[in-house]
Amino acid sequence: MNALTPSDFVEAAEPFALFGQWFEEAKKKELNDPEAMALATVDENGLPDARMVLLKDWSVEGFVFYTNAESAKGRQLAANMQAAALFHWKSLRRQVRLRGPVAPVSEAEADAYYASRPRDSRIGAWASQQSRPLESRFALEKAVAAFAAKYALGEIPRPAYWRGFRIQPLAIEFWSDRPFRLHDRLRFHRAGPGEEWRKERLYP
Repeated sequence: MNALTPSDFVEAAEPFALFGQWFEEAKKKELNDPEAMALATVDENGLPDARMVLLKDWSVEGFVFYTNAESAKGRQLAANMQAAALFHWKSLRRQVRLRGPVAPVSEAEADAYYASRPRDSRIGAWASQQSRPLESRFALEKAVAAFAAKYALGEIPRPAYWRGFRIQPLAIEFWSDRPFRLHDRLRFHRAGPGEEWRKERLYP
């Protein structure tokens, strides 16, 4: 699709090409972590939780992030495989919201991404019992040192609990700032993954 200016993005026929264009622009303009997204899940009582994670891959299949599956978000996803995410690119005065079911990425995909991470980050994945109580910073540093010694030579295997998840959006909304809070909003939605997209403009 041809590049769309800020004023005519509402003419986009489908969401993924538009996301790709906005994401590339964010990489050039956003000072810190253009791939950062707020991820929302719910706990066993239906109470929402939100935190920042990094988008590690995306395609028409969905949006991928990685985490410790024994963390709070991992446990929440295990109980309810649905999530919402938000990108906010302040430098561009744009937002993208999406939500839908979540599916685990393949073991091979998780292995490949884990192997691409810096060595210290791979050690950290072993050392951190994410979201669980930590008695002191020293305890964390001691665990890091222990796993660094254990895996001093050779490859560092991926922990079984370190996994990737793919949000398969059923709705994607694009928001662009306009004067007097009369913003442009474009929403794509579909009945299920792989189904045809429908779109509509929304009041600001």
